[in-house]
Amino acid sequence: MKEIEAYKLGNIQVTVTETDKPNKLLVSCNNGEFKSEFTVSPYEFENYRRLMNQRISRAFSGASDAE
Repeated sequence: MKEIEAYKLGNIQVTVTETDKPNKLLVSCNNGEFKSEFTVSPYEFENYRRLMNQRISRAFSGASDAE
């Protein structure tokens, strides 16, 4: 799978790669302790990236609070 983009959201490493499915991208998030993956369309990635990043940050901040 070809990497589209990789970036950091604070301590969360986000990697976006192509999938075998047409018109789907795999978003992998990892903060060293927790890992999450989900798929999005290229349209969603381009147009709703800010919302996606907010949800990723919120989910990982809640994950660390759960312990």
